[in-house]
Amino acid sequence: MTKFISACGLDCPACECYKAHKSNDPEAKKDIATRWSKTYDAQLSAADIACDGCMSTGAHFSWCNKCPIRACVGEKGFQSCAECSSFPCPTNEFLYNAVPSAKENIISLR
Repeated sequence: MTKFISACGLDCPACECYKAHKSNDPEAKKDIATRWSKTYDAQLSAADIACDGCMSTGAHFSWCNKCPIRACVGEKGFQSCAECSSFPCPTNEFLYNAVPSAKENIISLR
């Protein structure tokens, strides 16, 4: 079975934001917002912790609207970096250095 992944290869169902949104868990959303605000030097609230997957037509985490990988994939009409002949590229390098499993997910889809 193919994993449900984001444009970059993050495993959506394994993401705590995705899980908290899908289970509509207000305490988990509050906790994630507090931790991520500190980790990413951002001002997040529990309302920001909502995501149906970055390439879905549903809710998106606030970073999705700023993500250069999502923008690139969307501009090319793809669903993920797996479809791109330039993979891997400088646009997604920052993420793959931080989360190597995302790159492995894309490789497995190619």
